[in-house]
Amino acid sequence: MSELRRDPIGGRWVIVDTDHPNKPEDFEYEPHSWRGGVCPFCYGNESMTPPEIEAVRDPSTQPNTSGWQVRVVPNKFPALQIEGDLDRRGLGIYDLANGVGAHEVLIESPYHQKDIPDLLNEEIENFITMYCRRALDLVKDKRFKYIMVFKNFGAAAGASLEHPHTQIVALPMVPKNVMEEIKGAHNYFEYRERCVFCDIIRQETQEKERIILENKHFVSFCPFVSRFPFEIWIIPKKHNGLFCHMPQEEIPALASILKDTITKLKNIFANVSYNFIVHSSPINGDGYSEGYHWHIEFMPKLMRVAGFEWGSGFYIVPTPPELAAKYLRES
Repeated sequence: MSELRRDPIGGRWVIVDTDHPNKPEDFEYEPHSWRGGVCPFCYGNESMTPPEIEAVRDPSTQPNTSGWQVRVVPNKFPALQIEGDLDRRGLGIYDLANGVGAHEVLIESPYHQKDIPDLLNEEIENFITMYCRRALDLVKDKRFKYIMVFKNFGAAAGASLEHPHTQIVALPMVPKNVMEEIKGAHNYFEYRERCVFCDIIRQETQEKERIILENKHFVSFCPFVSRFPFEIWIIPKKHNGLFCHMPQEEIPALASILKDTITKLKNIFANVSYNFIVHSSPINGDGYSEGYHWHIEFMPKLMRVAGFEWGSGFYIVPTPPELAAKYLRES
């Protein structure tokens, strides 16, 4: 019989197939393929992007030229514009506001065909440090209430350009999904006077069944209430609500576990597309809770969300996270 599992944070239920679980070879997914062609993110094509905001580069080189290791530029087709006022207003029963925010693209390396597993740890540390620097800069704008850092890798995951990159979006309000997660963590904290994420870390590191990798500062694991097969969370062991407040000494450990975790996934699913999203606390005093704990949620694109999931909010997980973690540990 399958199992119904309830998420202790948001109360979401999922259905886990424990009778006839899928093995890795049972998944028919769309692998990422490198198409090539002219790329605005490659060395020598800096003039094809908007002027850079910030970069890690050779000090002898000029902005918007080659010689960089990490480069941040405004999105050429931004979802939100940084200029202007929010101007919240009503239209009958409907609410609307101007599309004010920030939308940046962080080009992780000059290498067109190198994803995270192919980079040196120091190169990964560079772009993680830049995540934090850009977030700390955007926090200064009091119009912004939430900063989302996310990566789409591969066309199946929504990437429109194949050169590996991350997007950083500053929003003038806290997204509904984020607020529900924060409220769930806050309610848990109010009742138990403990962080639900710290409790999850404590239980997972004791049981070991869903753990993939662990180092001094971070743990990666398949969550007990996974929504997707081979879903992975990477979470700091030390309680911290804001990603951009991560201590400098933790960045090498994050780079290491991020690289090694994605490598293990790609050892099983060659060229798999994926999304990862940094979940962090709101900024500028809007919805912050001391019971929240930043983390990265990582979803490989192995199957599509269909009618049942959209209609019910229940996710059907064909591979139990305990089995997924075992495959990943052994890969």
